[in-house]
Amino acid sequence: MAGSPDAELEAQIGQWRGYMQRHRAISPRDTDELEDHLRDQVAELEGAGLRGDEAFLVAVKRMGSLEEVSREFAREHSERLWKQLVLGLGTPDTSTARSRRELPVVLGLAGASALAIKVPALLGLDLSTDGGLYARNLSLFVLPFLAGYFAWKRQIGLPRSLRLLVPPFLLGAVVANGYPFTGAGSTEVLTAIHLPIMLWFAVGLAYVGAEWRSHHRRMDFVRFTGEWVVYYTLLALGGGVLVGLTTAGFAAIGLDEFWLMQEWVLPCGAMGAVLVAAWLVEAKQSVVENIAPVLTRVFTPLTVMMLLALLVATLATDGVVQVDRNLLILVDLILVLVLGLLLYAISARDPHAPPDGFDRLQLLLVISALLLDVLMLTAMLGRIAEFGVSPNKLAALGLNIVLLVNLAWAARLSVAFLRHRRPPSVLERWQTTYLPIYAGWAAVVVVAFPPAFQFA
Repeated sequence: MAGSPDAELEAQIGQWRGYMQRHRAISPRDTDELEDHLRDQVAELEGAGLRGDEAFLVAVKRMGSLEEVSREFAREHSERLWKQLVLGLGTPDTSTARSRRELPVVLGLAGASALAIKVPALLGLDLSTDGGLYARNLSLFVLPFLAGYFAWKRQIGLPRSLRLLVPPFLLGAVVANGYPFTGAGSTEVLTAIHLPIMLWFAVGLAYVGAEWRSHHRRMDFVRFTGEWVVYYTLLALGGGVLVGLTTAGFAAIGLDEFWLMQEWVLPCGAMGAVLVAAWLVEAKQSVVENIAPVLTRVFTPLTVMMLLALLVATLATDGVVQVDRNLLILVDLILVLVLGLLLYAISARDPHAPPDGFDRLQLLLVISALLLDVLMLTAMLGRIAEFGVSPNKLAALGLNIVLLVNLAWAARLSVAFLRHRRPPSVLERWQTTYLPIYAGWAAVVVVAFPPAFQFA
């Protein structure tokens, strides 16, 4: 093959390779073969006088669409594909000692997490009377083990893992167990809600390894999060059915084993499933199409209709300022859903494809969310002016402001993309750059709110 392409061409080939690995059932060896073919084509075209970027586009066009090439490989290697779908059998990496050890490592960490949630009970604490302690520490029972799994898988190394991962989890443990919370107070509830968010981003540090500055790796973590939610939900539904059938079976023969399910199987299974779901996402990400972006295509138009209906209904009320607090909380959840839909649509988009109808629908989604966010901010400021500041109101106000800035700039970049003034990669870069803001706000709520409001 001819001499090395320039940096811009290498970046284009890197994007193409990432798309192939991320979206289709093609092994790394097959991707290498396709890349070699692509580079040969590029070199031939450059020798004919084309520039590197021109040669790249023509070469990709000659090879056919990525979907067509991938389907051809999937048909040719269908036997291998089905083996990959069964516990990773037949994948190119299973010959390595680390790959053979991965499932035992995951099961060991899942078992440790399952036992961790029973430690308070072994110390004499009761979930019915010490529910606040369980709620504050729930993420600490499982997320350190998940971070440990990714640190092991990414081969970060013990010294770097200690510097990178121990501080956030140590801070979370100190806050959750060292602050003198008032029982069932607002700051305790806010800590129980925001601490898992803060620590999930700490898991993200382990997931991206040494590449935490990379926008592509941050977007990979976003993809992982969406896929993990889908897999965990499926595991939870399946586990719930299995527990129900088992309980009914024992009851049919005259044995009451509900206490065993309630005190051991359900909590331990819920913790262990976090690790198993993460392993499934990692094992299958190069084998099957991601599920979260597919769901995004389904729920984006439905969410647009819901937002428009909610906007009309809110404006039709007697006064925006009098909006019920439950509606404010619900709208926050809707705005987070909108952000998720936007992120997963971006993550699955072909960076070279021109704007289409779905991109315009996404812009309508973002604009509708922005209008609703402004209405809710007006309502929150009105409630604060009328009833004063409280931890819940301030936390909701801060989240809405963070979401407002994110969505407003995303709308601006989306308009520029639709007008062919900006590439879609700029919107992706903005989202991955902004993600640490959410982690920062969650940390503020966890660390600063309790003392600021006297732990009430």
